[in-house]
Amino acid sequence: MNTFSIAIHGGAGTLVKGMMTPELEAKYKAALKDALEAGYYLLENGGTAVDAVEKAVTVLEDSPLFNAGKGSVFTAKESHEMDACIMDGKTLNAGAVSLITGIKNPISLAKDVMEKSEHVFLAGDGALRFAEELNYKLEDASYFYDEFRHNQWLEIKDTDSFQLDHAKKKDSKFGTVGAVACDQEGNIAAATSTGGMTNKKWGRVGDSPMVGAGNYANNKTCAISCTGSGEFFIRGVVAYDVACLMEHKKMSLEDASNEVINKRILEIGGDGGLIAVDTNGNIAMPFNTEGMYRASKSSMGTEVVSIYK
Repeated sequence: MNTFSIAIHGGAGTLVKGMMTPELEAKYKAALKDALEAGYYLLENGGTAVDAVEKAVTVLEDSPLFNAGKGSVFTAKESHEMDACIMDGKTLNAGAVSLITGIKNPISLAKDVMEKSEHVFLAGDGALRFAEELNYKLEDASYFYDEFRHNQWLEIKDTDSFQLDHAKKKDSKFGTVGAVACDQEGNIAAATSTGGMTNKKWGRVGDSPMVGAGNYANNKTCAISCTGSGEFFIRGVVAYDVACLMEHKKMSLEDASNEVINKRILEIGGDGGLIAVDTNGNIAMPFNTEGMYRASKSSMGTEVVSIYK
């Protein structure tokens, strides 16, 4: 039987250490562990990598601690615009949604785009019409309301500032959630979901829903979920860049991930991190920020739940 494993993240560029209380740190770690165990349970019982990453991400979306689903940040119009992407490394099938509102679990809608439509990427009203056809329940805006997120928005509303989530330095937190997994058959998958930037305007879309930028999976190489300064991750085609280094330069998962996060993305001015897995169940979780909410578990017996370096 193949080594099976899962890694998850809840965003790079965490709360700066001075703002993190022991109680809050315990809450974050408990939420990460819940998501990790939910995904791992499926893998342990013969589930597919695709189902495992979807499950782990829905648990993170349901937590108000992370900027995805329930914890999504507010846009300039005091609304929520969420993005998500999922990809199957065995088939290279993928599904993505962007600029959606009212959907409790955007990752599940992305999976339905992959499995129940002829398309890869649906956005805005069209994505919501697709959801309605599948009888998705639209949540009221109050479901997504979080006082902490709303206060963040109030600080910068009616300005041209935007904020990548919740540290003192206005652009130093990238709240995305994601999961990558390798199942017992040696197939891999990646899933990523985000609420985007506080006070974002004009329908801004980051790297999270873009295949190859923020999310990618290919059994030939690796599965990747990114979290970081989205504009730079799009320009650097970061998720595919790791896979490309593995395929064409024959680099290991660890070396390729480090090359991209600790060298290539820094060279163009971006920062953040990623989680990665290959078909042997190896895991890499590099980041170049103060921290990254992250966790991983493998059938080899290793388990990690961490925030800071």
